[in-house]
Amino acid sequence: MQPYAYQRHALTEPDWRRYPGWADVTRDQWEDAQWQRAHCIKTIPQLRTLLGATVTDAFYQDLADDQATHATMSMLIPPQMINTMSPDTPPTDDTLRNDPIRRYMLPIATDRHPEYPSHPYATRDSLHEHDMWVAEGLTHRYPTKVLAELLPTCPQYCGHCTRMDLVGNNTPTVTKLKLLNKPADRHTAILDYLRAHPGVRDIVVSGGDVANTPWHQLETFLMALLAIDTIRDIRLATKALAGLPQHWLQPTVVEGLERVARTAARRGVNLAIHTHVNHAQSLTPLVAKAAHTALEVGVRDVRNQGVLLRGVNATAEDLLDLCFALQGEAGILPYYFYMCDMIPNAEHWRVAVWQAQQLQHDIMGYLPGYATPRIVCDVPFVGKRWVHMVTEYDRERGISYWTKNYRTSIEDDATQLDRTYPYYDPIDTLPKTGADWWRKEHAK
Repeated sequence: MQPYAYQRHALTEPDWRRYPGWADVTRDQWEDAQWQRAHCIKTIPQLRTLLGATVTDAFYQDLADDQATHATMSMLIPPQMINTMSPDTPPTDDTLRNDPIRRYMLPIATDRHPEYPSHPYATRDSLHEHDMWVAEGLTHRYPTKVLAELLPTCPQYCGHCTRMDLVGNNTPTVTKLKLLNKPADRHTAILDYLRAHPGVRDIVVSGGDVANTPWHQLETFLMALLAIDTIRDIRLATKALAGLPQHWLQPTVVEGLERVARTAARRGVNLAIHTHVNHAQSLTPLVAKAAHTALEVGVRDVRNQGVLLRGVNATAEDLLDLCFALQGEAGILPYYFYMCDMIPNAEHWRVAVWQAQQLQHDIMGYLPGYATPRIVCDVPFVGKRWVHMVTEYDRERGISYWTKNYRTSIEDDATQLDRTYPYYDPIDTLPKTGADWWRKEHAK
């Protein structure tokens, strides 16, 4: 018997009518993007109305405690995503507490690590993306690649969001940064920078989530990008392909995406969609339809960038189940799994480097080579590195050291290519001697 036994599972759309608040919702309503947006869950009273009497006050109090003391993202969950929680039965305290989608979309206080909810070196903008802005919303971190944050909102907010410093509404623990310029002015400044820097060939168009950009604005921006002959790769970042596939199935969006894709193909530009699915439960026929539709109208690739999260997907079985569902059923290429970044209140989600290395080892050999995802550590000031590229590793104290081969836009010292950069494992994954060292070190 093999450590993992593949079994094909056809995608299914859970019956949303098992939720008391949606007992009368029709299929036409469910498949309508505007209905989905209008019925997002934003508050605990709305959640109570939806779930009914099968969930007790204890769960809602746990949720309220987390929102008051730890949550870095406000609550915003589309019906499509909620429907993939407790998919087979009406929700109860037990099914919700143990559900992988709930664990990162709707964190509760008892999820968090009691001693170290945050790592001592956690920071709000752990990757220094804001520090590397060369225009408002434009991060120039890599020599040939940039990240354009067109807007600070998403159709849904994930608890582990690496851009919790900018994206979404304020929470009791986080006052968000604000984009100050008008969208048109911000887009113009981004395009001007790219025209003036022909060494940049690759742009990730993100936010937030591009699904929240009005389509006419997004299409105008993308067509302007395609008119810059030095731009050769455009990646649209949208979790909404999984969280709100109804958006990407709207006729106006599909027709507009086809215009952009045809223009990209004529100009030899690689246009891709990058989505974010963390567990096989999130994949349903509507998600697959949205992905296949994008491919049919000419998008070159639809790829998945997941995040390794304890309690969600940090086992070889969960990762392989997800990857087979992505690649085999939904037409989405498993691309990356990032280690969860060192942001505040994320320690219960993060894994150690050695655990990520073990997971990369354990998933090899099952998937087609082109569909075997790389597990990467995004090291501050270094960037994405395969987890086996660590230069030195102090397993006792959980400190890994990494090197790099380029300077970011805010570095100009040649010695920065000769040093090593640290990354830190969650303290609760360390041996007792290592955990004791951290306690003493940060008691000073």
